[in-house]
Amino acid sequence: MPGFYEPTWLLALIAIPVLAGIYWYVAKKKKQEAIAFSRVAFVKSALGDAKKSKRTHVLFIVALAVIGLLVIGLADPHIPLEQTKEGTNVILVMDISGSMQATDYQPSRIEAAKSAAGQLVGSLDPKDSAGVVTFQSGATTAAYLSQDKDRVKEKIAAIEPSSGETAIGDGLALGVDMAQSVPNKKSVIILLSDGVNNAGVITPDEAVALAKSAGIPVFTVGLGTTTPTVLGYDWMGNPQYAQLDEKTLQSIADQTGGKYYKSVNDRTLKDVYAGLTTNIVHEKEDTSIKDYFILGALVLLCLEFWLRYGRGRIIQ
Repeated sequence: MPGFYEPTWLLALIAIPVLAGIYWYVAKKKKQEAIAFSRVAFVKSALGDAKKSKRTHVLFIVALAVIGLLVIGLADPHIPLEQTKEGTNVILVMDISGSMQATDYQPSRIEAAKSAAGQLVGSLDPKDSAGVVTFQSGATTAAYLSQDKDRVKEKIAAIEPSSGETAIGDGLALGVDMAQSVPNKKSVIILLSDGVNNAGVITPDEAVALAKSAGIPVFTVGLGTTTPTVLGYDWMGNPQYAQLDEKTLQSIADQTGGKYYKSVNDRTLKDVYAGLTTNIVHEKEDTSIKDYFILGALVLLCLEFWLRYGRGRIIQ
């Protein structure tokens, strides 16, 4: 919000109307005293010519403006500007459970996810930081938050699928923890999963509560083809299909202020990740603009010197 970090200095602005009142009083009194004398020459000398009188008023107004700008500058005004110093934390929370080895995405779900994630990281603002959390039966950190995008992309490329289950709650909770490791900085989580939460010690609802408490929006991406994907067969020879819990992913996004996306193949997954960059809104931060006021005061001070001692100067 716009405001002043040192508002006490604004009390000094009272001096401006006080000085203006004194100036007006002295000028009026001088004119009255001059008129009281009968000698025309003395009156002319006291009043001066119109041009000189006008410039005198201009000098006084400029001096008041200098004082006003300096006082406002000392009060340290701040206005919200788009963040350019710190950037945004972007945490990718990626499912690497056994179902991510399915080949309905080319060459596989996990490889398609890694490729799309690498493109997303590469498209971030230079001042943004990226981090990666992976989850299966539990969650772990694959890449710590860093502005070194190439390093993060190397970590993403090194991710391998596991044979574990799907602990969405654990993954999201660790993503929130990573975001909070850098305080006072805008964070966004992008959660990708292709399954139903069936493992872990933290439920998705508990993880959502953590994200909401931290004010972190979570954008969720669900991997699921239009036709059933066979992951394997049980001991009786019955096919086991991949199941996507869209309801949970939709709920996570809605409750945290994010958005849910569904990807049906490797091409749409890349499109989804490309579109997510437009949702990474850079937070506005209060930025000091006192230097502009001080610079303005210096410019007006130079103008006053020019009016006094430059060409067309008042003092001859």
